[in-house]
Amino acid sequence: MLGRNGEREELAAFARSVEGRTLLLRGETGVGKSTLLDFTAELAALDGRLVVRATGVEAESELPYAGLHQLLYPLLPHTAGLDDTSRAALGAVFGQAGGSPPSLMTLGIAALGLLSAAAVEQPLFLVLDDAQWLDDSSAAVCGFIGRRLTGSRLKLLLAVRSDIASPFDTAALPELAVGPLNEEDSALLLDGHHPSLDRRLRRVVLDQAQGNPLALLELPGHAAGPADGQHPADPRSLHGASPSRRLQHIYGTRITGLAATVRAELLKGALDGVAAGSADGPVPAGRYRMRDVDEAVVRGLLVIEPSTGEFAFRHPLVRSSVVQLATPGQRREAHRTLAQLHRGDLERRAAHLAEATLDPDEEVARVLEAAAESATRRGGALTSVTWLTRAAELSEHPAERSRRLGDAAFIAGHAARLGHARRLLRADHGPDADRSPAAALASGYQALYQDGDVCSTHRQIAAVVERLAERRVAGDGQDADGTDSTDGSEIADEVLDRLLALLLATSQFAADRALWERTHALLAALGDRVGERARIYSATWSDVVRHGAGWTGPVERAAADLPGQEPWDVARLAVSAYHLDVLSPLRPHLQRVVSRELETGAVSTGMVMLHLIMLDQMGVGEWEAAERTGGRALRHSDEHGHELFAQQTRAYLAQIAAMRGQTAAARELQAVVDAWARPRGIGFLTQLADAAGATAALSDGDYEGAYLQAIGITAPGAFRPYAHQASRTLLDLVEAAVHTGRTAQARAHALAAWDANLPAVSPRLALVTHGALAMTADGEQEASEAYALAVDHPAAARFPFELARIRLAHGSRIRRVQGATAARQFLTPAVDAFERLGATAWAARARAELRVSGVPARPAARTTSLLTWQERRIADLAAGGLTNKEIGERTRLSPRTVSAHLYRVFPKLGITTRAALRDALTSLDEDAPAPSSALAQHC
Repeated sequence: MLGRNGEREELAAFARSVEGRTLLLRGETGVGKSTLLDFTAELAALDGRLVVRATGVEAESELPYAGLHQLLYPLLPHTAGLDDTSRAALGAVFGQAGGSPPSLMTLGIAALGLLSAAAVEQPLFLVLDDAQWLDDSSAAVCGFIGRRLTGSRLKLLLAVRSDIASPFDTAALPELAVGPLNEEDSALLLDGHHPSLDRRLRRVVLDQAQGNPLALLELPGHAAGPADGQHPADPRSLHGASPSRRLQHIYGTRITGLAATVRAELLKGALDGVAAGSADGPVPAGRYRMRDVDEAVVRGLLVIEPSTGEFAFRHPLVRSSVVQLATPGQRREAHRTLAQLHRGDLERRAAHLAEATLDPDEEVARVLEAAAESATRRGGALTSVTWLTRAAELSEHPAERSRRLGDAAFIAGHAARLGHARRLLRADHGPDADRSPAAALASGYQALYQDGDVCSTHRQIAAVVERLAERRVAGDGQDADGTDSTDGSEIADEVLDRLLALLLATSQFAADRALWERTHALLAALGDRVGERARIYSATWSDVVRHGAGWTGPVERAAADLPGQEPWDVARLAVSAYHLDVLSPLRPHLQRVVSRELETGAVSTGMVMLHLIMLDQMGVGEWEAAERTGGRALRHSDEHGHELFAQQTRAYLAQIAAMRGQTAAARELQAVVDAWARPRGIGFLTQLADAAGATAALSDGDYEGAYLQAIGITAPGAFRPYAHQASRTLLDLVEAAVHTGRTAQARAHALAAWDANLPAVSPRLALVTHGALAMTADGEQEASEAYALAVDHPAAARFPFELARIRLAHGSRIRRVQGATAARQFLTPAVDAFERLGATAWAARARAELRVSGVPARPAARTTSLLTWQERRIADLAAGGLTNKEIGERTRLSPRTVSAHLYRVFPKLGITTRAALRDALTSLDEDAPAPSSALAQHC
């Protein structure tokens, strides 16, 4: 190697260092990245490391986990030493076990565990060439591994092309740029390999190669004339072309001179992803093996792997040139052969059949549809859209074409590709696209999740559902998509189920009685065409006070097999579980799959899953984790333009801030959410905002303000129909009423909960109903009995905030009636719970009660959050150089509010200027990383 002293020195240090490290090489095609990989791998092998190599293949870039198979397959014998979770994760990905593929985090941990287990015997050196062609799932896992090698016996060395977008562009891995050779080294390399080159031609080659080593080696031979005696080609014939373009031309000239049988072999090898040189180990099982291609070796297109004796492409450009030069008919014939070769691998077979088939073929369409379903369940929604679209193109019947395009549009909508969904439907229906039920779904998703337009969305979807119901009743022989319904009832039912799910979601966000009543009327008119899932959603999403009792069992039964369900079905069922307060058992599955969906799957569904995870974390008292989840949800919502989800996240963050005593931040978020949601009639969000306001007021001890906020949701003594927060703010309204002397209203509200049989609806409602009855009881016997029913409930510990509030209220009552000593047994656990949760205001109130009860004052528990999450977010933006106005635009705050936040931040950090912000924040992270900081990084 010439001119690579700096790179060689750095790579030698990398290979020979003891600690685990990762390094990514980046450079243009032909600049010598693979040679540097070979050099480093050889050093690592000499140093006693086990070298494992893999190569990204363009033909496999859409096959989930294809790259990971290459990298980990030689190490699978080491899975015996892993835990059950890791073995299951790897088994699902490698097809050795059933079940749904795991999330990125679970799979990353499993892969890292496998590598670590293998490295116990011998330190590992992983080499990944052409990493830009890795499929998204494999790239995400490799990035996860690459950021976590410190302290291990592992090293990871990757190479990517700088002229192609790569999944590693945002992986935050250490990089080494590999640039072109300088003039002197270029001349040395050229003269060393072509010493007798004509002086004029030598100058032309140096100018055209631009320091690219591969071009310096290949251009002179091309100029001297091909081996078949054809006239030499002047390198100047590609004036102004890049080195890679010139190299493609050179390889193309050699390829066209091959015999037809040899070109056919090369084409099958290229389309099946036969690697380009230097990959150690055997050819992966089932990979096509090229035969009788020695002529291509002579022409410098192939090499023979010394370790295996197999043919491999000399360079990726050779492989791509082979494909580009083939005729469409030749490519289809090669794909047919490869489809037969991979007949036992559903997704590989489908990928080849999609390219091999020209005319409509229902059997091929069914294979593609099955592969799309497999990809969806593996977290590959985008791949699924591609295969379903191709399946529609190959459908023999118009009804099947419409159904498959509708499925593709449906999944595209869930994958946050709403524009693509609309284009798919126009391809099916042409000018009438917007009249189809599938188009109503696509436009409905966009109107609801991006614009928050609940009224028109409900009106549009309800009209389509009503029309479908009328068609069925009339029996006019038309399916939901306007096609012959002779054999299409299942198709119509599937479309109808999706429409109903969107109708129910829109009704839930509207939280409007009139809209819900129309929705229920439509479901009743459809009769037995409404499945159990839609009935579960209808009851639990609408009004659990009136319709929720009795549905816990069906929800739990439906959740028994979550891995076998589509991601959107899982999310919808989990929403029902949340409304019934039985979400916690579903959370582990949501956490396993949410990263997968956010990366390559149903992105919109992934955002819903983040909300559900956050809500469960809030409910069980994991507030810091809930803040971090909220920050992640907000980042994804903003990134994909889902404004409804973004405002929903802010509402949940407002509630967390209110519970933690960060009332200024809570009220700011409340105002932002309310200002966006109220004009749009999104009652679900305005109620969340009012609930956060009530909790903030209670936290501040402003009981009058809390009462006014609470009765804005529902009047005392009643539960407003279809008001989601009416039952969830039961304790807030009762507590505020008691503290403001409205004992009659407080008692009426507690009795209303009992009369509505809320304890039968959910465990949380049982806890707060008995707690409210204890707070408002006329006599001490009744108060004690109601309190015992609350704290002794089997699920009471699952809701620590509500339980602590009930204990505080009862302890205060006991102190006034029975004396200080009797109250301590109730107040002490309340103090402990509030401090553990980080509910600072409630903890201070409980400690005050305890002091009055004769217990010596104890210092408040030290909070780990120096800055609130909102303060940290603004501080980070200011440290990045943004003005107050720019920060306000980013955070939806006024410049004056931003200034007020910074006014509070500066003394907390011990600084006086903006210039000192970055160092102060870095020091804060190093000394005591606060949960709010992690949240800010996601916001």
